[in-house]
Amino acid sequence: MHVNPHTSNDSRAGLSMTPDSARPAAPADGAVHAADESTAAECARLNLIGESPAFRHCIRLIYQMAAWDATVLIQGETGTGKELAARAIHYLGRRRSAPFIPVNCGALPETLVESELFGHVRGAFTDARETRSGVIAQAEGGTLFLDEVEAMGPRAQVALLRFLQDSEYRPVGGTVVRGANVRVVASSNVPLAELVSRKAFRSDLLFRLDVLPLALPPLREREADVVILALAFLRRFSRQYRQQPKTLDTASLAWLQRHTWPGNVRELENLMHRQFLLFDGDEIALTPRDPDELSGEHPTFHSAKQRAIAEFERRYLVALLLRAHGNISLAARLSGKERSRLGKLVKKHHLDREGFTDIASEPVVIARR
Repeated sequence: MHVNPHTSNDSRAGLSMTPDSARPAAPADGAVHAADESTAAECARLNLIGESPAFRHCIRLIYQMAAWDATVLIQGETGTGKELAARAIHYLGRRRSAPFIPVNCGALPETLVESELFGHVRGAFTDARETRSGVIAQAEGGTLFLDEVEAMGPRAQVALLRFLQDSEYRPVGGTVVRGANVRVVASSNVPLAELVSRKAFRSDLLFRLDVLPLALPPLREREADVVILALAFLRRFSRQYRQQPKTLDTASLAWLQRHTWPGNVRELENLMHRQFLLFDGDEIALTPRDPDELSGEHPTFHSAKQRAIAEFERRYLVALLLRAHGNISLAARLSGKERSRLGKLVKKHHLDREGFTDIASEPVVIARR
């Protein structure tokens, strides 16, 4: 994420939680329009894209929450952009120049949770060969983002609760209690109140986390944003892969608005990514993948075969160029094809190898025969 660390808070004055008596007089219409444009540009830099009322409400809350150093709890279905919202709260606030440390709580080993959070000193346990700082120390002065906090086990919940009570901790095996200047933002894919009612999550921890609540709406409740997001993703992939811009045909635009999007924004992003890479031409016609997407028209055997071959070739070439970092000679050796023939095939599908040179992938090893 590219964010200007010197972004002024002035443009957010109208969205702050300042008491009415302390607020300045309403600005002129021209000033309001300029502030709106400034806010829109700032949101674009933070990848906060959308125009629906539900999304605009979330944006207003994000700006308000960024101004205050209190704990935030972001809840929403998977794929709704919880980490994106957490990053926006961090980079719009006064801690923007300090670290933003994301932690997947589901990946914290229950037996080592205190070491992961608070760090440890050398010799604290069998494998502690050296002193190591925890994620709280790494986030000093900034924000600690606890993703999927609902996945924390009982021991981890107790450890986190103890830290949230007084912002102090002691590294495992250490004797000195340390203070931390860290803002905590947590997220959950499921309503924590439901887990509390089932005794699967501590109620006292929920109360500590739920100071500033932010509920992100699913994409099905943001109908006006689906097409806006889809086209924004296509523009981003055009820049990423250094390809000509692509758009969607009328039928595809209509289908996007009919689909229920169980995977939310992440599902939409993945669909646009796949179609951008695999579809030839400048105007994408979404290929039906499920029975309910079929239009009812049955293609001829020849046309279906040609389309399947073309899709296979493009899919194979994309994966090959990703693995070879855009190096045609290496790609030719990996695929067992002559370099000139592979080059013609890449050109046929309008793939620019330069767009694959900076994309990280696993190292390539060619076996010697």
